[in-house]
Amino acid sequence: MRSFGSDNHAPVHPAVLSAIAEANAGDAPSYGDDPWTSRAEELFKVHFGPDAEAFLVFTGTAANVLALDSVVRPYQAVVCAETAHIHADECGAPERHLGSKLLPVPAVDGKVTVDAASSAVRGVGDQHHVQPRVLSITQSTELGTRYAPDEVRELADWAHAHDLLLHLDGARLANAAAGLGVGLAEATAGCGVDVLSFGATKNGGLGAEAVVFLRSGLADGFRFRRKQGMQLASKMRYAAAQFVALLSDDLWRRNAASANAMASRLAAGVAGVPGVRITRPVEANAVFAVPPAGVVAPLQAAYPFYVWDERTGEVRWMTSFATSEEDVDGFVTALAGLVGDGPRPAF
Repeated sequence: MRSFGSDNHAPVHPAVLSAIAEANAGDAPSYGDDPWTSRAEELFKVHFGPDAEAFLVFTGTAANVLALDSVVRPYQAVVCAETAHIHADECGAPERHLGSKLLPVPAVDGKVTVDAASSAVRGVGDQHHVQPRVLSITQSTELGTRYAPDEVRELADWAHAHDLLLHLDGARLANAAAGLGVGLAEATAGCGVDVLSFGATKNGGLGAEAVVFLRSGLADGFRFRRKQGMQLASKMRYAAAQFVALLSDDLWRRNAASANAMASRLAAGVAGVPGVRITRPVEANAVFAVPPAGVVAPLQAAYPFYVWDERTGEVRWMTSFATSEEDVDGFVTALAGLVGDGPRPAF
């Protein structure tokens, strides 16, 4: 089976598994006092800049919540897209654990503009209103689009001019950077990002994410916050080994670029199937489309994927580093057969 439901459905990259196995030889100090964690921290500085301070955690939700918790007080607020993962897909975790309000604003294909963010900044200094403190964006977005570096810089400049910080949800930052042809520092620190979450799990990892601080002073006390947040791994070497593998020899880029290429191939293929309408720009490793309603269930039985919007019939097809050209072509052939534009699939 090849799933087009999520890059979370993909297996672990063999190089990452090998790195974990190598880290499993003998004993090692716990709680990050091991050589693998030290090496991972060095690699984060290589890729994000010398001022980067990285802390490993288990999940993307934890990475986002703990990052925001470091810079937001309960009477402050986080401005984000209405489609943001922190708003729509984290079960209220930010509000519960931060004790702060999220201020969702309209987004075009998942992207926040300065005008939209500005609409949420009101009542500054008024004790009756929450005080906006952070603008959070996602790169690549929940709708498979990406911000150009100058768009991120524009948002950062606006945020800083209004005494806000810029947080970036980077669960798929690798896909965005690979698609833009830039490095991780160029896509973040070079654009004015202050703090971010960086995902490994969706890009070949087994289960590891990182909180990365890019502005001096923001990481003060985070190691205590991580412990209170129940995200301090005792055997951290296994999480660190995953990042060592991904951040060495540009494995992160190769994985992401392959996933992106398969999404582009998929988009090109389904665009030629009658009755299928692609609904969003394809700029990372996701294809959003509206297929004929009658083909969704039988196609899902062979190639699992999610219906994104039941009202409109919009679906999401995701690719990963493990998706092959044969997987994509098989999917397109099956879809075409179901709509009557090719041999009907046997399933």
